[in-house]
Amino acid sequence: MMPAALALARRSLGRTWPNPAVGCVIVKDGRVVGRGRTRDGGRPHAEVDALGQAGVAARGATVYVTLEPCSHFGKSPPCADALIRAGVASVVSAMEDPNPVVNGQGHARLREAGIMVEVGDGAREAAAINAGFLLRLRASRPLFHLKIASSLDGRIATAAGESKWITSEAARMDGHRLRATHDAILVGIGTVAADDPDLTCRLPGLGARSPVRIVVDSRVRLSPASKLAQTAKTNPVWLLCTDAASAETSAVLRDQGVEIITVAAEGDGRVDAGAAAQVLGKRGLTRVLVEGGGTVASAFLKAGLIDRVSHYRAGLLLGGDSRSAVGPLGLERLDFAPRFSLAGVRTLGGDTLESWARET
Repeated sequence: MMPAALALARRSLGRTWPNPAVGCVIVKDGRVVGRGRTRDGGRPHAEVDALGQAGVAARGATVYVTLEPCSHFGKSPPCADALIRAGVASVVSAMEDPNPVVNGQGHARLREAGIMVEVGDGAREAAAINAGFLLRLRASRPLFHLKIASSLDGRIATAAGESKWITSEAARMDGHRLRATHDAILVGIGTVAADDPDLTCRLPGLGARSPVRIVVDSRVRLSPASKLAQTAKTNPVWLLCTDAASAETSAVLRDQGVEIITVAAEGDGRVDAGAAAQVLGKRGLTRVLVEGGGTVASAFLKAGLIDRVSHYRAGLLLGGDSRSAVGPLGLERLDFAPRFSLAGVRTLGGDTLESWARET
């Protein structure tokens, strides 16, 4: 049953921050009596969701859950207590919750109540699903996932700036799927100025799962007439700038609903990627999709912040005078290059999607 619980957890990705995405399945006499996942906004938790479905059938049942049940009072009572009150016989957890307010205490409370507890089934998959949540706990930052849609030679636009469309419609739709599984999407002001994107999820039925939209804009050059500014009151827009930002434009954008966030600057006056990562972590984000352009990609790569890469490659060549997917990294030796391991390959409408994970 743990694979079924893990599948439920995946369905909550991008919808539960700052909480983890958790899945739960309750089984009694060989029959599933309850299924649950962490609901949108983080409440209710997966165990409570599944117990609500199971009702009295939960008594004497086995619970499969992808993360240790919580043991503390937050915005809702402890899930460990809910399981005890329901009279479950055993709990199988994929992994312990490293959150200091839990960290084994949920399992201990269950055992004290006479409930059998097993830990470790599906641990690797559960940790991969909640890699962003775990990173925020351990490094105070979210997971950053770089999305690239390029030609075979890694180019994202012609020398004249034409980029629509390098990849196929199937690849573009899959990119929207990625958006729906992340808490936020991050781009640079150059991309916004060139494309005036809305950065929402446009897959049928998933419009409500559009992530927070983040613009790295050191001096606040975002146009109040842009799609992002015009829709900020319906879909959140966060603008990361430095203290050199235009006060006048900032005031106009705030009135439109854009949240202006001042971040420390690098030596060249640009937003410092490391400082931005810490700010986003403090705000509860766990998964951020970095979509462009090359300057933003290189900034986060140089800071060692890119954890995953999804590279959509189309079967055309644009040449050295076209625009690169990644800006200069200033590397003098191959040893200094960010390295990633291939995690999977898929074909999408004639294009290739390569999934990569950072080597640790």
